[in-house]
Amino acid sequence: MYADLRIDQIMPNPDQPRKFFDEDAHQELTQSVKENGLLQPVVVRGVEGEEAPHMIVAGERRWRACKAAGLTTVPVRILEGIDEEKAFVLSISENVNRADMTIMEEAGAYADLVALGWKPEAIAKTFGKTKTHIEWRLGLLTLRPEVAAWVNEGKIKPNLSWHIAQLSPANQMVAATRYLKGDFDSEADATNFAQGLRMAENQTSLVSGKGPTVEEKEKREKAKAKTTDKLGRVEEVVMPLLEELTKAKPEELADILGTDLGRYVRKIDRLASQVTLARRILRQANGIAEARKVAWDDAVADVQEEKAQADDGKAEKPAKSEAKPAAKKAPVKTVRATGTRARTADKGTARNVPAQRQAARSAPSDKAKATQKAEVAAKK
Repeated sequence: MYADLRIDQIMPNPDQPRKFFDEDAHQELTQSVKENGLLQPVVVRGVEGEEAPHMIVAGERRWRACKAAGLTTVPVRILEGIDEEKAFVLSISENVNRADMTIMEEAGAYADLVALGWKPEAIAKTFGKTKTHIEWRLGLLTLRPEVAAWVNEGKIKPNLSWHIAQLSPANQMVAATRYLKGDFDSEADATNFAQGLRMAENQTSLVSGKGPTVEEKEKREKAKAKTTDKLGRVEEVVMPLLEELTKAKPEELADILGTDLGRYVRKIDRLASQVTLARRILRQANGIAEARKVAWDDAVADVQEEKAQADDGKAEKPAKSEAKPAAKKAPVKTVRATGTRARTADKGTARNVPAQRQAARSAPSDKAKATQKAEVAAKK
């Protein structure tokens, strides 16, 4: 049913999936409403017990523009017989494909449907998306608030933001801030770095007491020398040939090679394909190596902090060891004339000595543990 309602008879939906409204777009729409009126009606439904008898299902931007334009009545389409869930689905349907709906708003809307019992497959079918798209959006909800805000502002792209969301909160900040500072040559490099951090998180321990054996070290050094030599030959042999080739004029190559050119074009295409693959693998490896270094530095810092705490505890122990002999001397005193004082000293000593002995027994264990961690860090 279509009707004209007073603007104060309509209220926005507090559960509207869109929370961000672009101010420039709002001003443009307001000006359009002033000049041409509202061309598309606002969709509403009847509600009870609210501040207004009708709630917006779709068209809050239009309703806001009408208010800003000074309209007193708004053309509406009134939906009948729909519950809150259906109204929410219609609201998402109107907004989900709009460019100005932020990624986190979309993710939050899907999460609300999941909370209502919807499966990702059903959400994807309803809104014309793939199941993977829905799952990736839902995956963004693990982002810490600061990173989610950067994603909402478009400072971090959707693909990279998903990989960052798979990290611990601390590493999310590491990956996001490095990307925003421009530490990476491309978004792909930032993604490789985030994947490397994830791999480091999945390792049980980066700083362990067991280091590589002599054989393992030798094997690693040989592999490094072999790979370095191969990459060096690519630069020494292939690069000069390609540079020389690019300096030639096409008509000269046509005269020299003639109909054989097609065969060499196919060879260059295969070479280009392998170069692209090798480049991608090397970039992924570089991201993993950088991430491992960050994780290693954090692990070493933790060990050093534990060692410092152990050293502080060690510095305090001499005072405790001196207190023990002083306590033992009290009951040995031969001044029996002051029996009350002696008995008082005896009782005090009897209460304190067991606690001192217990502290003395437990202290070497803590010290040994801290020393072991410090030795591990030193080995590494």
